[in-house]
Amino acid sequence: MGHMTPERTWIEVRLSALVANARTVAARNAHARLLPMVKANGYGLGAVPVARALEALDPWGFGVATAEEGAELRRAGIGRPVLVFAPTMEALETVAAQRLTPALGTSALVERWLHLAPALPFHVEVDTGMARAGFDWREFGVAAAGFASEPAFEGVFTHFHSADEAPASVREQRERFAAALAALPRRPAVVHAANSAGALSAPAVGEDLVRPGIFVYGGAVPGYQPEVVVQWRARVIETRWRDAGYTVSYGATWRLGARTCLATIAAGYADGVRRSLSSRGAALLGGRRLPIAGRVTMDMTVLDAADREPAPGAVATLLGTDGDACLTLDEVAAAAGTISYEILTGLSGRVARVYV
Repeated sequence: MGHMTPERTWIEVRLSALVANARTVAARNAHARLLPMVKANGYGLGAVPVARALEALDPWGFGVATAEEGAELRRAGIGRPVLVFAPTMEALETVAAQRLTPALGTSALVERWLHLAPALPFHVEVDTGMARAGFDWREFGVAAAGFASEPAFEGVFTHFHSADEAPASVREQRERFAAALAALPRRPAVVHAANSAGALSAPAVGEDLVRPGIFVYGGAVPGYQPEVVVQWRARVIETRWRDAGYTVSYGATWRLGARTCLATIAAGYADGVRRSLSSRGAALLGGRRLPIAGRVTMDMTVLDAADREPAPGAVATLLGTDGDACLTLDEVAAAAGTISYEILTGLSGRVARVYV
């Protein structure tokens, strides 16, 4: 962070709340260690600060999606296992050079890995219904014959597709996973399956690791409310009074019904304010919830402050709390027609990250 006081818009990341949320998951899974997901730059919050904060919980390792994300953790001095989920064939050399652990889902990838780095551990994915990556659970025994006896075959895992929406699906997927495991000549050292929703609603049964993601970062899971991790602020750059009949922003979609104070804030869709929040989202200002007036633009968004002008130097809150008012991550996501993950990972590089 270059500036002590960010010039336009920033997020305040409460690392203590993040660690508390991870502790909640750990407490529900006393027999499994944590493999926190820090991919996508720690869900937009900064992978290195997040991983360093989570070191306090002695996790088994960390999960990422690309070789470069893993290399960033290594450069920061993190020596624990770093699992790279679904790496491309082109990424494997970097994975090996950085001593990362690949999570592989095809025979071709496993063969390439064994050629590149036969002594370095690898995990394999079993597809039990997600249909995205991994060996089909029904054919796993046959496919595994090619690598099951390799000393470097350290782990096997699956991924739940509907742990948050249909808990019964978790049971079915676990049964399929168990059948796949039974086809192996030996159980690998590390078996894992559960994401945040799975880890909280259906704690690990005979699994060695759980892979919490969104809950750690402040996204709700059915039945579990996390501590607030992110507060997103934006400065008010201008205020203006306009009479009834005036329109606001592109397309003139917002028309004033009375004399109104408009407040322009220094954040737009290039910062991560979803354009779908146009005329339907809100921000907090001076403890009040103000509607977004008209279309969100690239660098600015206008708020309808009704008959009260914000104080000079006012700061709006797009996510988090202001006085007694609160805009939760899931509420903002719902208003935008998306999910909490996309709001966080959509925060652009020009939103400063401040750690508190």
